[in-house]
Amino acid sequence: MGYRMIQVGTGGFGATWCREFLQSSLRDGRVQVVAAVDLNPAALQNAQRYLGLPPERCYTSLEQAFAQNPADFCTIVVPPAVHEAVVDLALQHDMDILSEKPIADTLEASVRIVQKVTQAGSKMGVTMSNRFGQEKATLRHELRSGRYGRLDYLVLRLTCNCRTYGSWGAFRHEISDPLLIEAGVHHLDLLAELADSDCEVVYAESWSPSWAEYAGPSQGLVTMRFENGCRALYEGAKSNAVGLNGWTDEYVRAECELATLILDHRGLEVFDYDPAGAWATAREGSGRRIPLLRGSRWGHALLIEQFIDWLDGGDPMETNVEDNLRSVALVAAAVRSSRTEAPVNVAQLLERTLREVRPLGSPSCFPMKVAVKRALTSRFRLCLGCLSGRMTKRSARSVGHNG
Repeated sequence: MGYRMIQVGTGGFGATWCREFLQSSLRDGRVQVVAAVDLNPAALQNAQRYLGLPPERCYTSLEQAFAQNPADFCTIVVPPAVHEAVVDLALQHDMDILSEKPIADTLEASVRIVQKVTQAGSKMGVTMSNRFGQEKATLRHELRSGRYGRLDYLVLRLTCNCRTYGSWGAFRHEISDPLLIEAGVHHLDLLAELADSDCEVVYAESWSPSWAEYAGPSQGLVTMRFENGCRALYEGAKSNAVGLNGWTDEYVRAECELATLILDHRGLEVFDYDPAGAWATAREGSGRRIPLLRGSRWGHALLIEQFIDWLDGGDPMETNVEDNLRSVALVAAAVRSSRTEAPVNVAQLLERTLREVRPLGSPSCFPMKVAVKRALTSRFRLCLGCLSGRMTKRSARSVGHNG
């Protein structure tokens, strides 16, 4: 019958979960949706239409839905500021959790969530879907191949015309740092993944032009320096006149020792280094095309599959909540840099937060779950058992999913 799940959030992006992301796992019989929750009664029609739920299994009360429907896990597709409250209730009902990014709206809340999940012995994954898109996985695979020599720097561009209120989902127009929290969380994470290194220092400037209907900065420029010497530049804009590179159609340029690789609107091309071509110029679109990797599932569908494999007893998914804390720390560092107008050391910020946010049930430590040895690795793992803030490097690197 598959794992019993409760869908928390069925409006906005939650509607896409109902209509698209869950469908392959439902067809495979790996999950069965037993209830759905949304504060907006009209949004629950998505659960009835796409998930086949009867009206009596659709709730506007989270407490009622969890109390009346035993489940193995829940999804969280609601604004980040309420993630922690949903996690708390899910853990009370002995559920595992699959949540939309980010873990929470602040680094402190994210650390608390990791502590609570670890203490409960539960599993929690985060759907960092952007870098698991087919085109991004292909670029990562090419950079890992060694064919192009050493990577020097990366450029990523996201530009959109979402300046009017509600065009990017109403809550994003009301939060303090919409660009970095809601878009940068994916793109800074992607740049770190492509660089194959921890980000050491980040410097950010973010703002909103007078015509942008946002409470917080909707535009930003971010520079990153990685521990392996690679650099990156991120241009994020939600209030431009036109969207040149919107969501999933981002522009990414990788400048390598022996080639320039350009990903644009999901197409990848390579311009090879010509030792005799000093001062020669090339036009984007005229490079050697690279076919995309083949696979049956990408993005959310792939991550949902990885999460269910984890529930089945497999290795933790690559974006498990503990390892994903690095992405939240990177965004928090960028936000702090923008506010202080100064570079921020990412590791130092995370270490300081781990010391300041006290774990549950003890003044100094809490039991650490013994995890299955991971085949899917990230660039660092947090030592949460002692909360000393010390991080241990992992030398193994992921080479990308090729289906």
